[in-house]
Amino acid sequence: MLFSGIPFLYYFLPCVLILYFLSPKKLRNFTLLFASLFFYAWGEPKYVILMAVSILQGYLFARLIEISKKPWCKRLFLILSVAVSLGLLGYFKYADFFIENVNALTGLSLPMLKIALPIGISFYTFQILSYVVDVYRGTVDAQKSIVKLGAYISMFPQLIAGPIVRYSDIETRLTERTHSIDRAAEGIRRFIIGLSKKVLLANTLGEIVAQITASTDVSVLYFWLYAVAFALQIYFDFSGYSDMAIGLGKLFGFDFMENFNYPFISGSITEFWRRWHISLGSWFRDYVYIPLGGNRVGKFRHLFNILVVWMLTGFWHGAAWNFVIWGLFFAVLLVVEKFFIGRFLEKTHLFKYIYVLIFVLISFVIFNATSMMEARFYISAMFGGKGHPLVSSEFVYLLKQYGSVLVLACIGSTPLVKIGLNRAKKSEIFSKILNVLEPIVLVALLLLCTAYLVDGSFNPFLYFRF
Repeated sequence: MLFSGIPFLYYFLPCVLILYFLSPKKLRNFTLLFASLFFYAWGEPKYVILMAVSILQGYLFARLIEISKKPWCKRLFLILSVAVSLGLLGYFKYADFFIENVNALTGLSLPMLKIALPIGISFYTFQILSYVVDVYRGTVDAQKSIVKLGAYISMFPQLIAGPIVRYSDIETRLTERTHSIDRAAEGIRRFIIGLSKKVLLANTLGEIVAQITASTDVSVLYFWLYAVAFALQIYFDFSGYSDMAIGLGKLFGFDFMENFNYPFISGSITEFWRRWHISLGSWFRDYVYIPLGGNRVGKFRHLFNILVVWMLTGFWHGAAWNFVIWGLFFAVLLVVEKFFIGRFLEKTHLFKYIYVLIFVLISFVIFNATSMMEARFYISAMFGGKGHPLVSSEFVYLLKQYGSVLVLACIGSTPLVKIGLNRAKKSEIFSKILNVLEPIVLVALLLLCTAYLVDGSFNPFLYFRF
């Protein structure tokens, strides 16, 4: 079930909200847990058992860690919990990848398992891992109620696409949370904005990407258009989903962390990753990079730590070599910035932004490739390889057909609109006008998104792949 779908918008969500607010306060976590498991079962009922096992092992091992007196016992239970979590993730997400590579290296013909990827497993596994590790570190107490812990892990607003919510961030909210008209209004506003980003922008940009990948009429600018369209598509697709998750969280009394902060205005790759998928970056920093020693070690160990973190970051996104290369690509750029060109970039003005955009666009070509051969072909073509002409007739056609959407997407990926609205709100007259217009615009956007969805428009969700 997609957030950007009629069944969710007009059936599931209204029913859950009614049940939730009719429930006594003591039963609201149970209602949320039940709704989340139903939400998950909608797409793949058998994998609800997998989620239940994951929740149960996280609950039991965290309790055992807390009550154990001896350090070696605590460490043993931590290792067992991590092994179960990563074992399940590895089996369901990476088994065929490893079998395929073993076959390629050894010449064997081991059969593929062809296991369907459970939706959201990468996200909820990382939440369980962070919870158990935090209990082991003593930064949080083990949750004694399996209903509360289950509600945290399976919570449908952030289940399938994050942000990756830390237990420590919502621990108190699981016991006591407040609701108000203002919070609900803020949540609805954020949800509709996210829905609009997903349906009106990301889906339309996805049509451009689909047409280009299916075309044989190629040119240099055609491939650059592909790179720009896909980078904007995945940004609005994923940030739109994050906005919807944050908005839904507010409706149920939770405050989820921001996951995106206008990454395309970054002046370095380092800054880009402080603004893109913030919850994932902070997770790897706190649970992999710092435990490895971070930057408090020698130079070569520091380089090793960076490479490990970014290889894992790429691998987290999918069981294919292009994701690993994508992660290592960023690792190399971050190392180059840290040890060689960081200070130079800080002193430049326009150059640093062009530098970031070029390398980010190249990275997303790698990210979206079906193979490294395809990635090499696309990147080579972007820089004039293969003898392609600069412009083609289909490039001109797509630019005419989708030019307005591309312009809107480029503007929407920057804080220009936000800055303009904030300045307008400083004027008493404009502030009053905006207060009147905002609900009208939001209702209009919701109706427009609904019309697109009823029409059966192109409506993929990229992070289902990951």
